[in-house]
Amino acid sequence: MNVLKKVMEGYDSVSLIVRILIGLILGVLLGLFLPGMTWVSVLGSVFVGALKAIAPVLVFVLVISALAQGSGKLDRRFGLVIGLYMLTTFLASMIAVFASFLFPVTLKLSEAASAEVIPSGVGEVMENMLLNMVSNPIDAISSGNYIGILTWAVILGLALKSTASSETKTVLKNLADAVSAAVRWIISLAPFGIMGLVFTNVSANGLAIFTDYGKLLAVLVGCMLFTALVVNPIVAFCVLKRNPYPLVWRCLKNSGLTAFFTRSSAANIPVNMNTCRRLGLDEDMYSVSIPLGATINMDGAAITIAVMTLAAAHTVGVDVDILSALMLSFLSTLAACGASGVAGGSLLLIPMACSLFGISNDIAMQVVAVGFIIGVVQDSVETALNSAGDVLFAAVAEYREWIRDGKDLPYFLGGSRKLDI
Repeated sequence: MNVLKKVMEGYDSVSLIVRILIGLILGVLLGLFLPGMTWVSVLGSVFVGALKAIAPVLVFVLVISALAQGSGKLDRRFGLVIGLYMLTTFLASMIAVFASFLFPVTLKLSEAASAEVIPSGVGEVMENMLLNMVSNPIDAISSGNYIGILTWAVILGLALKSTASSETKTVLKNLADAVSAAVRWIISLAPFGIMGLVFTNVSANGLAIFTDYGKLLAVLVGCMLFTALVVNPIVAFCVLKRNPYPLVWRCLKNSGLTAFFTRSSAANIPVNMNTCRRLGLDEDMYSVSIPLGATINMDGAAITIAVMTLAAAHTVGVDVDILSALMLSFLSTLAACGASGVAGGSLLLIPMACSLFGISNDIAMQVVAVGFIIGVVQDSVETALNSAGDVLFAAVAEYREWIRDGKDLPYFLGGSRKLDI
């Protein structure tokens, strides 16, 4: 037992990022040279499965506990977070439209993809979101419907705030702490999970995915990187009036890296919660804003919808004017916010956007098929952008209040407060 304890202590003493990089390298090497070791992929499935299983419970418990304590801290910071989420999603779609005009892409279309649920318009997307809000709370937790989870958690939290005894509130707080501890244990095993995920992708696809559809991938990834490294920092600077890159780097390193491999904003919610805690943020705020961000802060999804739609338009010879492009930006923003409530994510919203230009559903679904082919790279970068942005703007809104209140900022923003990140 002492030996096992020493091994665990030594494991925990190594930086999580270093451990993840080691897992990444091992996954690539095993995928390239020992692809027959299929049992390695089980590690990735177990890791993502554990995150997806604990994330809905974590969000539900944390939000209820935070609201039931009666702290009343969903103040102007919360409004700022929502505004930043929506603004950057719209800016991302504008960047995607501009890049698609600057570097037009045409596609080789062959076989059409199939799907069970394809929204026919923005109205249907909004209807899905409203219906998800009032879905059965137990079903919402089991299916990972975060709109429903948030809705019921807020309702129950506000109800318990005025009706629960102090003992009940203490139990809720203890339960939230216990679930948070379980999440930290799962996150500590991320290197093994990422090794399995990388092994699965490399052994199945090799490195060819980076060369096929290269121009389309370059436009997509280029827009996402530009948003992450230029647009989002500019927005953060305008709010904080501080050099934002130290904060941007920490968000990408601690949130974006894990999200890149899990390819699931929902699965990355526990990682983001832990990152916010290490950034010294108010748990009452980030316990609500982080799961909300996983639903409406969809910069990568907006980029994917806009770029793929304009690629379809260029392929079939549709002349897109400036007004239509602007409408596409608004449509992509609204559609992206509803992506998490539609089976298949952002790719299945492409036919809806294509209908803006009169592109047939058959052609649009062939574009969706291309999206699934490049999804190994596109979806990974998209999720990393979305997830890192969730933490970034939750932190920006919080630190903005610190500046107004004269509180000491973290050392990486010019203050003297030490943080474990």
